[in-house]
Amino acid sequence: MFKANDSAWNKIAGNWKQFSGEIRRKWGLLTDDDIEQIHGHRDILIGRLQERYGYAQEDAQRKIEEWERSLGL
Repeated sequence: MFKANDSAWNKIAGNWKQFSGEIRRKWGLLTDDDIEQIHGHRDILIGRLQERYGYAQEDAQRKIEEWERSLGL
């Protein structure tokens, strides 16, 4: 089972406005409405990545984890 890096995600959620731009750059198929609905909720981001990119849940989770590591969080 996938275990999210809660510390990293707490930083992302707490600074959502800043990180939402990074998320839009990383996953350009996400719409402004998607970003607004996600609003720092990792589970919603996973679902949107599944919808927009056709990722399996595990793949979406792994992509998010890789992105978090790339930020150095």
